[in-house]
Amino acid sequence: MMKLFLIVGIVGIMISGICIGAWIDGQQQRANYYSETTEQRKVRTKVGIYAGLIGMICLGISGLIYFF
Repeated sequence: MMKLFLIVGIVGIMISGICIGAWIDGQQQRANYYSETTEQRKVRTKVGIYAGLIGMICLGISGLIYFF
């Protein structure tokens, strides 16, 4: 069970980083900003935030299972 939460947590954090654009450089960030609409940016940010929250919660649960 711990492995499941660990994998889901890591995948959630990775999806969040990709959606928010945490692992790209400034030029790519600027290009993405000017090539998408405000609506697309809001959806992408919302998906990133939700995926990050799910990832953090699952990693927390995994840690609690491991230590207790």
